[in-house]
Amino acid sequence: MSRESFQDLKPTIWVGKRGITNVMIDEIRRQLKDRKIVKVRWLRNTEIDPEEIAASAGAVLLEVRGRTLVLAERRGRSLGRDSRNI
Repeated sequence: MSRESFQDLKPTIWVGKRGITNVMIDEIRRQLKDRKIVKVRWLRNTEIDPEEIAASAGAVLLEVRGRTLVLAERRGRSLGRDSRNI
């Protein structure tokens, strides 16, 4: 998916005045597993750290614009599993 198409992606997670909770992080993880890319929006009066959300959800932060962020599922092998790295 190209960066231009992120504009067409509709937000599927909305962060309210309570901010990011563990339940919300779990929902982001679930949606990432299903959709691979998730768009998150938050209220003006809510302070969040997009990098912290991405780290908590185990995702890659693709883009932040205003009060919207785009996360993608983290890909790659886990370290130490490949015997060829010896």
